[in-house]
Amino acid sequence: MRTRIRYYRLELGIKQGDLAKMLNVSRQTISALENGRYNPSLELAYKITKVLGCKYIEDIFVLDEDESIIKRD
Repeated sequence: MRTRIRYYRLELGIKQGDLAKMLNVSRQTISALENGRYNPSLELAYKITKVLGCKYIEDIFVLDEDESIIKRD
């Protein structure tokens, strides 16, 4: 899963550590999310979306076509 966390975080001038504190997670979790090494729970994804000022989870998290559960012909 790709994310736009880094983009929105930098636009708002928020450091990884500060975002982590706002979300009650570690800075390493934010780093892993930004680098696509970790998929968040739905609850965490929702919190990230709200903290970064977005209306929809899809604004932040992008499911890659090859990761989708339903494959289309």
